[in-house]
Amino acid sequence: MKPNYTAHRLVNFININKIVTVHHDELSKNFCFDGERHNFWEMVYIDKGKVQICADSRKFTLKQGQIIFHKPNEFHSISTDAENTADVFVITFMSSSPAMNFFKNKTVTLPEKLKTKMLSLIQESLDTFESLNTPCVEIKSKEQIPIGGQQMIRIHLEELLILLIREENANKNNSFFPTKESMENHLVENMVKTIDENVYKHITVNELCESMNYSRAYLAKIFKSSVSMSIGEYITHSKIREAKKLIRQNKYSFVQISDMLQFDNQHYFSRVFKKVTNFTPTQYKNSVL
Repeated sequence: MKPNYTAHRLVNFININKIVTVHHDELSKNFCFDGERHNFWEMVYIDKGKVQICADSRKFTLKQGQIIFHKPNEFHSISTDAENTADVFVITFMSSSPAMNFFKNKTVTLPEKLKTKMLSLIQESLDTFESLNTPCVEIKSKEQIPIGGQQMIRIHLEELLILLIREENANKNNSFFPTKESMENHLVENMVKTIDENVYKHITVNELCESMNYSRAYLAKIFKSSVSMSIGEYITHSKIREAKKLIRQNKYSFVQISDMLQFDNQHYFSRVFKKVTNFTPTQYKNSVL
C-alpha cells in the first residue's frame, strides 16, 4: 500500500527579515559615538576590552563576552574611557517575531558553549559583507563571498538568538515561549499594520506574504479566521476607507483619488467603491458634503 505522506509546515520561532548593517570595529581609547535611534534591532557584542553604553536613560559598562540588545527606536550610544580600547561586533537587523520581545532592555553574558556560534556569525558576516566604519551606510557584499553567505548569516543569527532564550529559560526554569495563538495574532496585527501604512502603494497579497516570510496559504488562513475577510479583501477595504476620507476632505477629484490609491483607472475605482460601500463615489460625496 502506498504511504500517504503529509508535509508538515515548519514554524519560525524567530525570523530575521533583513540585515541592515554589520560592523566589526576596534575602538580606540576615548572613542565616543554620540548616539542614534532607528526602527530596527541592534546587537552589540564586546569581543575584547570594555565600553560604556547608553540606552535611553540607562547606562552600563560592558566587558568582554557581554552582549546588549537595543530595541527598535531606542536611543543608544557607545564610548570608551582613557584607559581601555575595545573590539566590538555590531549587527543590526529587522524582525517582527513576537519572541524578540525577550531581548528588550536585555544585557547578557555570552555562555562559553555559545562562543563558537558567535564566532561563526562574526566570520560569516566579515566574509560576506564589507564591514562599515560609518553609520547610516548601506552594506555591500564583497566581490568574492562564500556560497550561501547571506543565508548563513541569517541562520547563525537566528540560531544564536534562539539558544540565548533557551539558555536563560533553562537557568530560570520558566517558560517564555509564546503560545501559537499569540504568535498568530501578532502576525495578523503586523499584516494589518503593513496594509494600512501602505495604502497609497500597490501592494499584492504575494508581496505581503513574502515580506512576512510565511506561506500564503498559512497567512491567508489565520488572517481570514481573525479578520473575517481575505487578505485581498482587506487591502481593498483599506483603500476604500482611505478614499472615503479623501472624499470628505473635498480637495481631490475622483480621478486623483483613484491614482493616489493605485487603482487601474477611475471606472474600476468607482465599481470597487460601490461594491464595498453600496454608494457610487458621487453618491457618497453628496451624502457627506
